Amino acid sequence: MTKITVPWKGWVFLCDGAKALVLENAGDAAHLDLKTIDVAVQPVPPTRALGTDRPGRVHESAGVSRSAVAETDLHAEAEAEFVKEAVDHLEKAAESHGVKHIVVVAPPRALGIVRDHMGASLKARVQGEVAKDLMNLPVGEIEKHLVA
Repeated sequence: MTKITVPWKGWVFLCDGAKALVLENAGDAAHLDLKTIDVAVQPVPPTRALGTDRPGRVHESAGVSRSAVAETDLHAEAEAEFVKEAVDHLEKAAESHGVKHIVVVAPPRALGIVRDHMGASLKARVQGEVAKDLMNLPVGEIEKHLVA
């Protein structure tokens, strides 16, 4: 594993499908002191609130047989949309605050969405990525994971 450093005034962006968190390092690279800059939370509605349609059916062109179409995972789509919105917000915030160093921490699936949706200016600022779900840990534990 490559060593990740978060310099003074560098940001740590944590994101999963339901919550996004931006932390700023008020310490140095060896002694992190992460302070919360921004938090975004997506309420998770029940499936019935996301969609009520039955799965689609396809009639064969020859014969009388029918088959079902794969059902769309509406929660996964909502989570992906939230991650994209969080990345857009991060890009604008980093640009306006003049942040030069960002470390992205996200579970593997969310990290893939983050990578796909980052613009060139944000990619230039990203100094490292951690494919772990650290979202539910307290800030002190997140600091330990990043220093280790």
